[in-house]
Amino acid sequence: MKRIGSMLTGAQRALKLSKYLLASGLAAVAVGHGAFAAEARAGAKIPVVAAENFYGDVVRQLGGERVDVTSILSNPDQDPHLFEASPATARALQHASLVVYNGADYDPWMAKLLAASKGAQRTVIVAADLTGRKGGDNPHLWYDPATMPKVARAIHDALGAADPAHKSAYDANLAKFLDSLKPIDAKVAELHGRYAGLPVTATEPVFGYMSDAIGLGMRNQRFQLATMNDTEASAADIAAFERDLRDQRVRVLIYNSQATEALTQRMLKLAQQSKVPTLSVTETLPAGKTYQTWMLTQLDALGKALAAGDTNAAQGASAKGTTP
Repeated sequence: MKRIGSMLTGAQRALKLSKYLLASGLAAVAVGHGAFAAEARAGAKIPVVAAENFYGDVVRQLGGERVDVTSILSNPDQDPHLFEASPATARALQHASLVVYNGADYDPWMAKLLAASKGAQRTVIVAADLTGRKGGDNPHLWYDPATMPKVARAIHDALGAADPAHKSAYDANLAKFLDSLKPIDAKVAELHGRYAGLPVTATEPVFGYMSDAIGLGMRNQRFQLATMNDTEASAADIAAFERDLRDQRVRVLIYNSQATEALTQRMLKLAQQSKVPTLSVTETLPAGKTYQTWMLTQLDALGKALAAGDTNAAQGASAKGTTP
């Protein structure tokens, strides 16, 4: 996720939206725990806005029919880097009793829009705050296996406090959700046992936390940071990346299929020409999947790519008479 350039433009858009909010009177809207609970007592669904659809999916799994969720970033075919907040985004937040977003500068427009509603007392959950992450850290927190249990517990607590009449249902849904994460943890452990230490590379650090959990040896991190921060990678870093692919020094290339930068496409093409397996990952939840099935699908694909990359490296080393 690009930050330096996009943060500046995002702040400028948010300033315009702040003026829109003040002019339209939306900044005076105050939706706090009292109104939140009143809606629940009246039998109305709890209005929730999630900046990213994977957080929205978790809210739906925990809240069931008791929540009405709007997810802002939800198109897996669109580059999230190009998202522009609009008055429609502000209107969605106007009615939200619960807001969930990533933080760590991934979605700075959310903090700007919420700050514009000075009187609002809505419940806000920020994944970065729950995980101790801040601006400058890798913001792709949902790829860290430790993140979603913390986010889920925070959502559960907010729903239970606002709607105590249905606390037992929220308790059961939380237990079910946490149990459903166990296959992800098991797959991570399996891949760690088989492939920890193997060298891989990526065009940007979207998958970074998951790669760390598996214990993969991630290369070309300066290149990745340059891509994420929308700055130019150095000629030396580009050359090192290309050398890793041409010489099959890495087992897999991980790339963000929602990003369309020319340099990303160039590295993908070179990997294919060099017979280095590739893994496509996305920043938003694909249609028809839950957070759990999304993660498992990508982990399964990674396992296949690592196995193929290991085989290719062994064959290449055998042909050269060297050890992979």
